[in-house]
Amino acid sequence: MSVVLRAATSSDSRQLKNWDLDEAVGYSGGDDDSYDWDYELPRNVDWREFLIAEVDAVPIGMIVLIHVLREESHYWGQDAPDDAWAIDIWIGDQKHRSKGYGTSMMQQALQRCFVDHGASSVLIDPLQTNHRAIKFYRRVGFRDVGPRRFENDDCLVMSITRDMFEN
Repeated sequence: MSVVLRAATSSDSRQLKNWDLDEAVGYSGGDDDSYDWDYELPRNVDWREFLIAEVDAVPIGMIVLIHVLREESHYWGQDAPDDAWAIDIWIGDQKHRSKGYGTSMMQQALQRCFVDHGASSVLIDPLQTNHRAIKFYRRVGFRDVGPRRFENDDCLVMSITRDMFEN
């Protein structure tokens, strides 16, 4: 079964809200990482993509691609490279985890960042206590940049460059 990415729409709001209730999804995002889906999904901004991952037309997860300097909250600060993007990624239901879907989702997300958006690097910021996610990100090619506190969350910033992705 292959993972297909499609643009998220307002009709995905209920599914996303349900996934937000899952303890593992919440753990991956930290305190301040939930979206107001009813507000955000209809918005069309050039600095972000909301993508639903599907297997056999069944939604299994979500990817958010974000241009780190153009996004409006300035979450990443102003010292990131001009062409850096960030990824938020999660698989919604437990039954879809540990099946290789996350690897496919991440590879497609990175491809979009580097090819479609011209990124030179991609950032990700798992909680320092989320050892499973950190291990996954390292396995797909991310390297540690270092610890950073975002709001109330102690995160490990990780990065992958275009060269690392292509090799």
